[in-house]
Amino acid sequence: MRSKGAITLAVLVVVLGFVGCGATSSYNSLVQGDEQVREAWSNLQAAYQRRADLIPNLVETVQGAADFEQETLTSVTEARAKATSIQVSADDLENPQQLRQFQEAQSALGKSLGRLLAVSENYPELRATQNFSDLQAQLEGTENRITVARRDYNNSVRQYNTQVRSFPTVIFAGLMGFESKTPFEAETGADQAPDVNFGDE
Repeated sequence: MRSKGAITLAVLVVVLGFVGCGATSSYNSLVQGDEQVREAWSNLQAAYQRRADLIPNLVETVQGAADFEQETLTSVTEARAKATSIQVSADDLENPQQLRQFQEAQSALGKSLGRLLAVSENYPELRATQNFSDLQAQLEGTENRITVARRDYNNSVRQYNTQVRSFPTVIFAGLMGFESKTPFEAETGADQAPDVNFGDE
């Protein structure tokens, strides 16, 4: 009887050891994935902040152009204010609604910047200034950085979410409070080609 009890105890200890090692390994890999998502989010926020920091200089430079459309400048300034007012921390990445609001504000800012740059084509003296050309080049570079940072963020989220939903990690993830993160999604209407009209307005 004693040997049967000892064998049962030994088997139980071994099984518990495997479960403990599995839980530890799952926990550590989830922490690592979570930290990668947080780092990617921080990099994305830094790219958006860089764009927001360039806008006041761009607006000031453009205001120097005689009779530049004030409505366009106001639109950019208001979009920047809204985009910088919506803060999403790494702890909020499980909330799709909050991330969507952030994304929509950033998208609106990007569109208003696009309008500003398009309208500036009507001002050859503005486009000829070195300061405007430098700011325009910096904004283009920043938009590229934002694209890369969004892709990197989504890649980190995909890897993390795959891990959270994979067996056996899925068992431990829920118990340890690890939830799926929200990726950036394409904007509404992004699948539609824009209308191009070369005729007279």
